[in-house]
Amino acid sequence: MMHAMAITSRILAALLVFAGCAACATGGPYVELKGQRFSVEIAEDQEKQALGLMFRRHMPEDHGMLFIFPNEAPRGFWMKNTRIPLDIMYFSSELRLVSVAENAQPCRVEQCPAYPSAGPAQYVLEVNAGKASELGVEAGDLLVLRLD
Repeated sequence: MMHAMAITSRILAALLVFAGCAACATGGPYVELKGQRFSVEIAEDQEKQALGLMFRRHMPEDHGMLFIFPNEAPRGFWMKNTRIPLDIMYFSSELRLVSVAENAQPCRVEQCPAYPSAGPAQYVLEVNAGKASELGVEAGDLLVLRLD
């Protein structure tokens, strides 16, 4: 009986380790849009949101940055000190696409243009320029979050 309990405990421990490793294999937080998965950095506080993707020279094709705001409101982004062109996608609190600023270009001058959302947004996804067109995104498309 004691031997069976020890074996059962070892099996349970192995299953827990396997489950933990399976979670590690996902590689961190990601989002899905129209079947495309993007590994994302999360910008949930003001400091990370202010810095965004500034000063980066490249970003892998399947990566992005997800901005999470505490509420839904009109949003506007700019590209000051950003070195790579981006598509900026604005999503409602229900994770529905509100609008896209496609091919937003880097800005190195003091007065950079703003890229406003067409309506209130709570989530903003920045990806490499051209991805929105490549995916054929449209207003109302659903963003799926996998943040844990």
